[in-house]
Amino acid sequence: MTPARPGLDPGLRELLAGMPLMSQLDQEVLAQLRRLPSTPVEPLLAHRQVDRHEVIVPAADGTPIPMSIFKPADAVAAPCVYWMHRGGMVMGDRFSQIDIPLEWLDRFGAVVVSVEYRLAPEATGTALVDDCYQGLLWIAEHCAELGIDPARIVVAGASAGGGLAAGVTLLARDRGAPPIAAQMLICPMLDHRNTSTSSRQFSGGPGVWTREMNGFGWRCVLGDLTGDEVPPYVSPALADDLSGLPATYIDTGSAEVFRDEDADCATRIWAAGGQAELHVWAGGCHGFDALYPQARISATARRTRTDWLARVLRPDFTNGS
Repeated sequence: MTPARPGLDPGLRELLAGMPLMSQLDQEVLAQLRRLPSTPVEPLLAHRQVDRHEVIVPAADGTPIPMSIFKPADAVAAPCVYWMHRGGMVMGDRFSQIDIPLEWLDRFGAVVVSVEYRLAPEATGTALVDDCYQGLLWIAEHCAELGIDPARIVVAGASAGGGLAAGVTLLARDRGAPPIAAQMLICPMLDHRNTSTSSRQFSGGPGVWTREMNGFGWRCVLGDLTGDEVPPYVSPALADDLSGLPATYIDTGSAEVFRDEDADCATRIWAAGGQAELHVWAGGCHGFDALYPQARISATARRTRTDWLARVLRPDFTNGS
């Protein structure tokens, strides 16, 4: 029996009532979803003074990885937001939810870079997080020509992208480069085990992202990996040591699958002596702020993230402040 679950925010409940929700995710449904058109970027750029560039970065195995760069025309020693998109590790592209980091371009004059990492099940294991790490290395090598302050690179992502951002940050810490000023993890997908209380609460029936959908996504990305073979860079909840991480922001909803693994991540960063800010938005479902940015809870969540970034991007910020 599915345990009782927290209710939805009234505003979200009303909006979701008119949205067709999925009851399953399998290879056939995935193929249909992948045929949907990509997010149009041009309308988002029409009112912004932004130079857009497309580059190709080689993955570790030589596979070409596209990245889009959105740069304010006058960027000099600007912060950088390196964006990893959502999509359960199996769908989406570098333009998915790009409106979120573009808000930080507006507010902070940030250079936004979004990476087109390979998707599962075609790519498995560490391929996805390695693609994202290679993109980070490329940014670090080209800071001067992009007008980026190398001391203010923020790694950010939502859902699957949040999990990849966490994995990239662990890789950068363990390999000693490049430096990351902060990580912004929005409802991150962190734990392949899919066994938490919140995971069980949101099992069965249609939904934005259910335990069953989550299991499908993880099976696709893990491929033949099982048990102790799963690296913490792929499933960051497995990392034994969360010390030495940059300032971290984590948010999630109370009414979603990832709630408990996300809260646990923040708790373990604190236990390791690190700095993390955690927000669990009461009544928030998975991806609520991207699905319905006009909802009051969504506007509050997005504003709160931006306010946090304003603090961590100031020159005198340290993880201990």
